[in-house]
Amino acid sequence: MDGEEDADPRRGIPSVERVLTGLDPALPHAVRAELAREAVEAARRGRIAPDDVVRDARERARMRALRLLGPVVNATGVLLHTNLGRAPLGADVLDSMTRASGYANIEYRLPEGVRGSRHEHAGALLATACGAEAGIVVNNNAAAVVLVLAALARGRSVLVSRGELVEIGGGFRVPEILAETGARLIEVGTTNRTRLSDYERAR
Repeated sequence: MDGEEDADPRRGIPSVERVLTGLDPALPHAVRAELAREAVEAARRGRIAPDDVVRDARERARMRALRLLGPVVNATGVLLHTNLGRAPLGADVLDSMTRASGYANIEYRLPEGVRGSRHEHAGALLATACGAEAGIVVNNNAAAVVLVLAALARGRSVLVSRGELVEIGGGFRVPEILAETGARLIEVGTTNRTRLSDYERAR
């Protein structure tokens, strides 16, 4: 009986702590521990051999690292690629972000010594850049479209080419965005070609 127990291959399964030492320390400890436990559990269930536990954990760590945010090479030919972060940030922008990463006057007007708005900083610069009275910065195009339509087109007709009635990232559909703002959608043209005359006839 003792011999049968000694022959149990599960006795050769390394401990979670031992597997942890073989994983890339660049990953957070909690992630490495989770991956180590998964590999050990796979061996206990007979899915992998005890000798393959560390190798399996390393492969799990490699795949997990690919899912984390990190730099890539954009070889797509699309300069502003939505899935690759659009425009890269320049060194001067990163330097400004670093200098403002601690306490900052995000909602405080230093000259007057009173509370301000977090929209004032970028909004004021945007307004200056385009010669507008005021500006506001949002984090995606869908938000910008909603704000513009809600402010300028509520209860009014909005002409959109049928080729632009698409679903954009995050599941936002152009017709639904228009309906949400109270604007009336007027479809013009076709899905593959829309001419200036199509807009003129629909006015």
